[in-house]
Amino acid sequence: MDGDAESGRGRAERKSGRDGRPRPPARPADAESVTVPADVLDLYRRFSLYNSPYPAHDDACAIDLYPESNDGLSPVSGEVLETRTVRAPPKPYAHEEEYLILVDAGEYVARILHVEPEVEAGDSVAVGDRLGPMIRSGFFAPWVGNHVHLGFRRRDQNPHRATGSLPVVADAPVEPVRWDGVGTVVETGETYAILDEPTHPAPGDRWAAVAAVAERSSAARRTPSGDDAEAEGSADPLAVALDGGLAHYAAGGVLSDGADGRTLSFLGYPVGTAEGRNVAWDAFDVVANGDRITGISLFAGSSADFGAKLVCPDRAFEVGERVTVELRSSEDPIRLG
Repeated sequence: MDGDAESGRGRAERKSGRDGRPRPPARPADAESVTVPADVLDLYRRFSLYNSPYPAHDDACAIDLYPESNDGLSPVSGEVLETRTVRAPPKPYAHEEEYLILVDAGEYVARILHVEPEVEAGDSVAVGDRLGPMIRSGFFAPWVGNHVHLGFRRRDQNPHRATGSLPVVADAPVEPVRWDGVGTVVETGETYAILDEPTHPAPGDRWAAVAAVAERSSAARRTPSGDDAEAEGSADPLAVALDGGLAHYAAGGVLSDGADGRTLSFLGYPVGTAEGRNVAWDAFDVVANGDRITGISLFAGSSADFGAKLVCPDRAFEVGERVTVELRSSEDPIRLG
C-alpha cells in the first residue's frame, strides 16, 4: 500500500491548487523554521514529520513526503546546486546507494534524499517536476514505503551533514480521527499488516491523522493565582493529530495545535507529554491480539488507504483477521532509534 496507492488529491500534472493559485515555493515561517505550503503538500498522498529514527527528524527538522507513484516529485523550485551519491548500509531489500539532491530554494538550501537524480547541477526545477525515481536505500526499515525526504539548511550551513536542518512546518490543517484500536487486516507484508480502520473522513479533500487525547495535568489546571482553570475550558480534553513511530522510535509529535504541556493518551493509555509539538514516548508496549508487536506507523494522509499500519516483523497476520490493538506498560519497550 505504501508508495503506489492512488488518491484524488494532488495530481502531479496540476499546476495550481484547488483555489487556482500557483503553488509557491517553500517559504520561511520565522527565523527558526521553514514552512512547506499546503499546495506543495497536495502533490503527495501522505506526509510525516516524525516517523523516522534519524536525527534529521528530531524536533521535526525534516518531512517525509509520499507521492502516489514512484516518481520522486520536487517539493521545491530553484536551481539544482549539487547531486551526490553515498554508500548505504547493505540490506537484502535495499538499493546499495543513497542520493542527495541540493536545490537553491531561495533563502534556504533544500536537501532531498531517497531519489535517484535524473537532474544535475545547473538544472532548474519547479514544484512537481520529476527529479527521478524514488529508491529504497539501506537507511530504510523494511516496512517503510518509498518517499521523498525534505529538509532545509541556511545558506551558511554545511548542507552535507546529517544533522543541522531547520524545523519544518506543514502548512495544512490535519483532522484528528479517533480510533478504538479495532480493525480487520486488508494487506500484509513480511514486516507489517494494514487494517481497514480507522477510515479517512473525506479522502481526497483534506488531511487527517489518528487522534490522541490531550489532557491537562493537575498541576496545569491552575492559574498563576492558584484558581482552578477548568471554568475557562483550558483543561477540557482535546483531540490532536498524532505522528511518528509509536513507540518503536523514541519520539513522535502532534500535527495540530493546543497540545503543549498536555498529557497525551492513545487507545486509553498515556503515551507522553507534549513539549511544544514534540512528544517523547513513555515506556509501553503495543499489543495486537495479545501479542507484543514492534509498533504502529503514524502519519498524515489524504487518501482512502488510511488504516492503521502495524509494524510486526515477528508476528504474522492474515488478510481478513480481526485485530484488537492495545497499549500496556513495559519495563523494556521496543526502541529502534
